[in-house]
Amino acid sequence: MIPDKVVADAASAVVDVRPGSTVAVGGFGLAGIPWFLIEALLEQGADDLTVVSNNCGVDGGGLGLLLEQRRISRVIASYVGENKEFARQYLAGEVTVELTPQGTLAERLRAGGAGIGAFFTPTGVGTVVAEGGLPWRYRPDGSVALASPAKEVRTIAGRPMVLEESIVADVALVRAAVADRAGNCRFHRSARNFNPAVATSGRLTIVEAERLVEVGDLDPDDVHLPGVFVQRVVPLAPDQASRKEIEKRTIRERRA
Repeated sequence: MIPDKVVADAASAVVDVRPGSTVAVGGFGLAGIPWFLIEALLEQGADDLTVVSNNCGVDGGGLGLLLEQRRISRVIASYVGENKEFARQYLAGEVTVELTPQGTLAERLRAGGAGIGAFFTPTGVGTVVAEGGLPWRYRPDGSVALASPAKEVRTIAGRPMVLEESIVADVALVRAAVADRAGNCRFHRSARNFNPAVATSGRLTIVEAERLVEVGDLDPDDVHLPGVFVQRVVPLAPDQASRKEIEKRTIRERRA
């Protein structure tokens, strides 16, 4: 019998996320982020969270909402970027930030989902990524309170490579274009981004789906994320599914 993983709403899906959890979140900028699962987690109240995501949303949106409410104590990300409050908290020593090369972050998540404890990569060799000293947390006076440790470097096939540990999250939050009741998912173009790797890394993976279909409606070749990695599916209403905000909009006047 195929399990039905659909839950009533986002609030029901995140009700048991505990304070201190490690939460991996899909998306790149605002593309493909799980808007409603993030907002449900904000309402749920869990704090002291370690968040693993490419970036940390924007001011007033996405993971930026959790930052503004001081619900995040540690971030593992590749980009501070568009969020001024994120940058402020990092430089003021209010949040620990483990900056990680973007491809390495994706592979750490994928490896965690595949049961691989660590891997060697040439990315970061000869830099503070491998040699240590990257500021993870500042003091209010601007001095470094916590810096990254040095990592093992080994020569493999004639190339120096650095050892990176995989990431296994307590909870993974992702957004899919289509999901069936068994949790099989398809993503839409660039909105796929980090979502599959994030989903596989979670012990508990929750998907918000723009469209819910029955098992068998998705062609096997169209499945980007097998349902075996998913525990809960939240179907979105049409107005929710259409919510796709843009970080920056640049326009110009049309010439007559």
